[in-house]
Amino acid sequence: THVRAAPLRPALSGLSATRRGLPKEKMTDNGMMSRAKVLTIDNMNPTVKKVEYAVRGPIVQRAVELERELSEGMKKPFAEVIKANIGDAHAMGQQPITFFRQVLALCSYPELLSDSTFPEDAKSRACRILQSCGGFSMGSYSASQGIDSVRQDVAQYIQRRDGGVPCDPDNIYLTTGASDGIVTMLKLLVCGEGTSRAGVMISIPQYPLYSAALAELGAVQINYYLNEEACWSLDIPELQRAVNEARRYCNPRALCIINPGNPTGQVQSRQCIEDVIRFAAKERLFLMADEVYQDNVYADGCQFHSFKKVLFEMGPEYSETVELASFHSTSKCYMGECGFRGGYMEIINMDDDVKAQLTKLVSVRLCPPVPGQALMDLVVNPPQPGEPSYNNFIKERTATLSALAEKAKLTEQVLNTVEGISCNPVQGAMYSFPRITIPEKAVQEAAEKGQAPDMFYCMKMLEETGICLVPGSGFGQKDGTYHFRMTILPPKDKLQILLNNVKEFHQRFTLQYS
Repeated sequence: THVRAAPLRPALSGLSATRRGLPKEKMTDNGMMSRAKVLTIDNMNPTVKKVEYAVRGPIVQRAVELERELSEGMKKPFAEVIKANIGDAHAMGQQPITFFRQVLALCSYPELLSDSTFPEDAKSRACRILQSCGGFSMGSYSASQGIDSVRQDVAQYIQRRDGGVPCDPDNIYLTTGASDGIVTMLKLLVCGEGTSRAGVMISIPQYPLYSAALAELGAVQINYYLNEEACWSLDIPELQRAVNEARRYCNPRALCIINPGNPTGQVQSRQCIEDVIRFAAKERLFLMADEVYQDNVYADGCQFHSFKKVLFEMGPEYSETVELASFHSTSKCYMGECGFRGGYMEIINMDDDVKAQLTKLVSVRLCPPVPGQALMDLVVNPPQPGEPSYNNFIKERTATLSALAEKAKLTEQVLNTVEGISCNPVQGAMYSFPRITIPEKAVQEAAEKGQAPDMFYCMKMLEETGICLVPGSGFGQKDGTYHFRMTILPPKDKLQILLNNVKEFHQRFTLQYS
C-alpha cells in the first residue's frame, strides 16, 4: 500500500517564503525570476561587520583608484601616489638581504645547488633547511608547530639575545607572520558572557590588528592611553585606572604591549617593562609582548629589552608565575620581508592542558608557509664571522638600519618646523605619529561629510598631493586630539619631498579653514 503525503497545513502553506526562512524571489530586468542571496549583510556574522582595519581602509582604497586614474592618463596635481600608510619596506624601495634571497632561491629550486655563483655557506644552509622538509622540498607540509630544526634555531637565537636565559624549542610556535600568533593567543583567552566576558587591554594609539581581532572574537577592548607629552610613555597609574574601570563590565584577562611602539615609535625602558610585569602579576593578567620591531631602535640612550629577559632577571617570584607570549616576525627590522609571512611566538608559563589545546588549534591550519619558516630560520641564524657571506650581510644590515635611523631623525626635524604639527622623537619602529591642529571650520566640514576630522584631513591631502597617510582616528587617540601615521620607509630623497609636501599642504589647509 502507498500512503499519500498529507497536504501542508493551512497555517503553514499560507506563510510567505520569507517567513518560512526560504530565500525570497525577485524579478530581474530581463523578466527572469532570481532567488535572493542566502548570505546577506543582514544575516552575516555580526562580529565581522564590526571589524575595522584603518591601515588598509577607505583612504588606501582611494589611493588605489587614483593610481589607476593616473595610469589611464587622467590629470592630477601630482605625478604619483606615495603610499606612506603601511610598513611595507620593499614596496618603498628597501633592498632585500642578499644572503636571505640566495638561500631561498636555492631552497625553491635545488638544481641551483650545483651553480658555482652561489656561496658555499648559502648552499649548506639551504641543504640543512631542505633536509628538514618532506621530500627535500619546500612545497611539502611541515609539522603544525613548525619545522623542528627551525624552532631549535629560534630557541638558540632567543637564548643568545637574552644573555643566556634558557629557551625550550617546545615553547616555540612558528606562525604566519606575528599577526597569526597574536590572533591565535587571543582565541585562547576569549571566553565568558556579560560581565564575565574576557577583556583585553590594548594601548591607545594601537595597531588596528588588535581592535579588529577583538571585534571579530566578540571580546571586550579595554583602552589604556599612552602619554604623548612624555614621548608616548606607558604609565602604571593609567594601566590601573583602565583595569579598575573595566572590572565593572568585563573580566580583564590579558595586557598587550607593543615594544618598540606602533604607531607611536617609542622604546620602553627596562624599568618600565619591570613595572608592567609587576602590574600584570598583581592583576593576574596574561602578558602579550609584540616585539616585531626589536632591531628598529634609533634614539640615543634607547635599547631594546625583551619582556622575557626582564621577567627572568626579576627572579622566580615572577619568572615562574607570570604567563607571557612574545612575538617576532620577518616582516620588519632590516629584513622587511612582509610577503613571506614568517614569524614565531614563544610561550612562557602556560598551563600544560592549555598548551595542548594551543597545539591542537594550530594543527587546524596545517602549518605556516614553509618559505616563511625558512626565512625565519635565516633571520635567527644569519651568516657567522668567517663564513663567505658574513661581511656582505653585515654591510647590508648596517646600511639599512643606519638609513632608517637617519630618516627617523629627518622626519621628526622637518615635521616640527611646521606650525600646527608636533612630532615626538621616533625612537624606534618605522613610523611617526605626529599631532596635528585642525581648524574648527574643517572640523565642522568633516562632520557634515560624516568623517572624523583627521580622516577628512588625510583624504584631502591624498587628493591634492598623492600622499597616502593613515588618520590617527584609525589607531585611537584622546578625544579632541588629531594625528596621522606616516612611515619613514621611502628613500631619503623621496622622503624629503614627501615631508616638504606635507608641510606645504598643512600650511594651505590651515589657511583655507582659518
